[in-house]
Amino acid sequence: MSTAAAVILWVGATFYAIFGGADFGGGFWDLIAGGPEKGERPRNTIQNSLTPVWEANHVWLIFILVVLWTAFPSAFSAMFTTLYVPLVLAVLGIVLRGSGFAFRKSVEGLSERRAAGATFALSSVITPFFMGTVVGAIAIGNVPAGGNGDAFSTWLAPAPLFFGGMFVATGAYLAAVFLVGDSRRAEDHEMEVYFEKRALAAGVVAGIFAVVGLIALHSEGHYVYDRLVHEGLPLIILSAVSGIGMLGVLLLGGRLLLRPLAALAVIGVLWGWFVAQFPYLLPTSLTISQAAAPNATLGAVFVVFGIACIVVIPALMILFVLAQTDMLEHEH
Repeated sequence: MSTAAAVILWVGATFYAIFGGADFGGGFWDLIAGGPEKGERPRNTIQNSLTPVWEANHVWLIFILVVLWTAFPSAFSAMFTTLYVPLVLAVLGIVLRGSGFAFRKSVEGLSERRAAGATFALSSVITPFFMGTVVGAIAIGNVPAGGNGDAFSTWLAPAPLFFGGMFVATGAYLAAVFLVGDSRRAEDHEMEVYFEKRALAAGVVAGIFAVVGLIALHSEGHYVYDRLVHEGLPLIILSAVSGIGMLGVLLLGGRLLLRPLAALAVIGVLWGWFVAQFPYLLPTSLTISQAAAPNATLGAVFVVFGIACIVVIPALMILFVLAQTDMLEHEH
């Protein structure tokens, strides 16, 4: 039962990495779009793409936290008493990002609008970076099973910092791919080409971060690295092939397979990490079975997950479909 609960946790992490990652990536492109005149069209495209769904993506973050503290309370305690600094900074980024996104269209003064826009954009980089450092610290085994690890040295290390950079680059990569499709549907050829170039660049940068992160993992996280290049190797190959395939499709002017290939590239890395970490939740100090709550609690988690599959996932799919077909905009 504990392994099934861990799989559910990773399913939530997968959805958040893809949709939440693309959401944060939109903020990254907003940040570097340029001045008010040069960046107006890209920012409008990003705004129109994110507005209907940006808050819905955090459903997966809430899902992850609830499953983690319910199904694996000891692991939750260990993570939050050790990595509270990057976690607090990530949460602060989410709060500031939401505030900036909400207020930059409602405030009237130009300087206030710019401040709100800058807050949204900067926090869109800060949040995934610190989330990445948390994942990196866990992967290299810097979180003790009893918690209360060092507040800074656990995540201020090469591997966690490279993981943070990889999270930012991956979000930018996903966002650019999604925005290519949104621009195509809006028949905005200029923005389609604009985000196509950025998708290519971000894909290359994300790949570089992944390779450098793997090298850092070899130095600092031997258990996860060894299993990643053996048991997890098929999934890493899937990720690499999907990423290269996405770049090829993009260069050839294709659009149909862009999103599936981009998503598969991320899914391969996430599930490769799961396989590499197994059977540990905190390598190599706390196994999944040791961290698991009693079977009765895990049973309740399975019931809630089943209800969520029936209620929440279809609702989110309808929301995304309506947003993609501009039906929400036409209703106003």
